Amino acid sequence: MSTAAPPRQHHNVTLAVLAVSALAYALLQTMVAPALPEIQHELGATPSTVTWVLTVYLLSASITTPILGRLGDMFGKERTLVAVLALFALGSLIAALSSSLGLLVAGRAVQGAGGAVFPLAFGIIRDEFPRERVATGIGLISATFGIGGVAGLVLSGVIVDHLSYRWIFWFGLVVVLIAMVAARLFIPESPVKSPARIDFAGAALLSAGLTSLLLAVSEGNRWGWGSAPIVGLFCAAAVLLAVWVLYERGVPEPLVDIELLRVRAVWATNLTGFLIGFGMFGSFILIPQFVQTPESVGYGFGVGVTGAGLFMLPSAAVMLVAGPLAGTLGSRVGSKLPLLLGTGSAAASFLFLSVAHSAEWHIVVAVSLLGFGIGMSFASMANLIVEAVPQHQTGEATGMNTIMRTVGGAFGAQIAAAIVTNHIAPGSRYAAESGFTTAFVMGAVALAIAIAAATLIPDRASRVRIGPDPLPRSVHGPSRSEDQGRRRAVSRAG
Repeated sequence: MSTAAPPRQHHNVTLAVLAVSALAYALLQTMVAPALPEIQHELGATPSTVTWVLTVYLLSASITTPILGRLGDMFGKERTLVAVLALFALGSLIAALSSSLGLLVAGRAVQGAGGAVFPLAFGIIRDEFPRERVATGIGLISATFGIGGVAGLVLSGVIVDHLSYRWIFWFGLVVVLIAMVAARLFIPESPVKSPARIDFAGAALLSAGLTSLLLAVSEGNRWGWGSAPIVGLFCAAAVLLAVWVLYERGVPEPLVDIELLRVRAVWATNLTGFLIGFGMFGSFILIPQFVQTPESVGYGFGVGVTGAGLFMLPSAAVMLVAGPLAGTLGSRVGSKLPLLLGTGSAAASFLFLSVAHSAEWHIVVAVSLLGFGIGMSFASMANLIVEAVPQHQTGEATGMNTIMRTVGGAFGAQIAAAIVTNHIAPGSRYAAESGFTTAFVMGAVALAIAIAAATLIPDRASRVRIGPDPLPRSVHGPSRSEDQGRRRAVSRAG
């Protein structure tokens, strides 16, 4: 990277590279969903097995995100980001060349490592940007999580209608390769590192617990929520995650500092993130399915895959504005207010849909409200986490928040699908309108709880900082034992 360019230009280039990296992951998170029927037909898969193309991506992202986020804190965020993008590119290549479902699922598993882009990007922004630009930068990157999710639905419809589903992965590969080369050339290495041993046992326990949980959620609709395998998986997840917490509290250098998660500003934000993810992914299931239903059924608009994606497009456009707006507002008055505005707007979207969905403009208004709410919420949550934790633990803390959004999204998508499926009339392939109404009400309730969770987050004026100054320029932060002592005192104080 040239040192002659002014600092502000460096920051703009860095932000653009990080945004492209985050967008690549977010796009491929949802682009596959509309293509599942074509994948099933071309690879000779069954409806139950083809969903692993989605499930394994969520599993892999949830497992690798905290591990890679922690490695970024330890060894440098720029080099870890480049490695993550290389893994993402490899997964995209495997998926594009796959000739069997097993190989495609393997490629998607490798792609899931891309989830670590978000905590690494947040850490780079915090390390490199001047204090006044941190909140806005994080807001923009956070917004790409939702923007990419919506844009993925739109692009997938165009690709599926006119090309092979494999072009989804070729498209993703090109974007990731551009981001990888640009990251290596233009993003400076982080000056803040936290050298430590890799907690392999903690990583194994967390991976096993999350795998059990997400497998139960993903397969609940097909196996039956009360079936022995699903109940057993939920019980195994509870036991494994409890053991993981106990283990992490006792190990000198844990993968995730449990005391960090006990701080109210962190756990309340993570709970809000779970519920926002629940609502967002629920909408990705409900709204496209609703608008594709033929009008002859008594509701819906009979559009195709591309048309369904276009209905979601206003949401992405609004998110593009809402994310940076939340960052700007947060830098002035704190990030709690934009989070409350965001959760309120998202709840209003689902509430509106539950009573008005008979005209196309109803859907457009609802998805616009939802886009504003998700964009504001995601940006605010990332900034709240960053403001609450020591600089050298940014990766692990924001990584856990990313996991909460992912797990919440898995729950939201599966429960929304279960509600609609349970309302299909005998002899019909379409759900009754009441199924969608019930699911919209469920989304409104979940987001109302998100509002309540957001109110528990301390205001900026009353928040107790649990680490050093937010933007130190030292190479190494304080020891983890010192930070744990601070956090124990803070968590006991509330």
